[in-house]
Amino acid sequence: MKRRMSEKDAIIIAGILGLAVFLLLFKVWSPLVWGNGGNSTQAAVNATGESIAANDTPESAASSPVTGSDVQSPSPQKKAGKTIETRFEAPEGYQRTESGEDSFTAFVRSYPLKKEGSKVRLYNGDKKQNQDAHAAVFKLPIENEDLQQCADSVIRMYAEYFWKTEQYDRISFKFADGFQAEYVKWREGFRIQPGGSSGTVWVGGGNAYDESYANFKKYIRMVFAYSSTISLYQESKKTSLKKLQVGDIFIQSGSPGHVVMVVDISENLEGKKAFLLAQGYMPAQEFHLLKNPLHEDDPWYYEEEVTYPFETPEYTFKKGSLRHPGY
Repeated sequence: MKRRMSEKDAIIIAGILGLAVFLLLFKVWSPLVWGNGGNSTQAAVNATGESIAANDTPESAASSPVTGSDVQSPSPQKKAGKTIETRFEAPEGYQRTESGEDSFTAFVRSYPLKKEGSKVRLYNGDKKQNQDAHAAVFKLPIENEDLQQCADSVIRMYAEYFWKTEQYDRISFKFADGFQAEYVKWREGFRIQPGGSSGTVWVGGGNAYDESYANFKKYIRMVFAYSSTISLYQESKKTSLKKLQVGDIFIQSGSPGHVVMVVDISENLEGKKAFLLAQGYMPAQEFHLLKNPLHEDDPWYYEEEVTYPFETPEYTFKKGSLRHPGY
């Protein structure tokens, strides 16, 4: 006679069967839920080549763009940074050239940039029509007038550097008619009277000595109004890629002409240079770092690639256009 299963036996058997099912399902689901190694950061490590530190924020772990299930690391030329020196790495095999602490090179390299992805704005706040030519935008001041164009942007960078380093006697720029506009004289209260039968002249208007930045801006607006690529060309001399310095320019003088400025330089062991270019343009607009049309994902211009006519995103320069301003 068979013994009937007691209620206690049934509970025990059901428990054993339930545990077996749970273990089977855990074995199937575990890789899907936790990943192959059971480490939620492993995928990021493998995809980017860098580990995510335990104290990193979710934002830092997600800083690279994601396409499907792939995590793409940023371009080796570009990093998160607020200056060209911190945002754009020197090319592989190159190092940035040395610069003094208070040099123009150091000033330009450390000049603040607008946040990554910023549009180039015109003097009136409108967006520039062509937004495909630039890799970054400088926070260089721009007046609410159609004055600070290409040559003026170069002048503004030099003027701001001389102002910051208190080299006031070097804030002196030539007008297109040859008149030399000296800031120290403007600061003393003299003013400029353009044109006339005697040409552009200084006049004493009874203005008090004023060394404020607001007065400096009035002076620089006057320079913008009467300077051009013609005057900038006159104040510069020919140079070569072998002697290249930050602040050198590629310039075509005329009306209209154009100018772009070298804003950073790197060098390899063979002495070959790579450089970055920036420009303002017409109508007056923010000073911006240019892409290289030969490889838009890498903004550096390489010495061995330079041929004439020399192409930049919005202008082509003739042979002999590389010059060094005499400021």
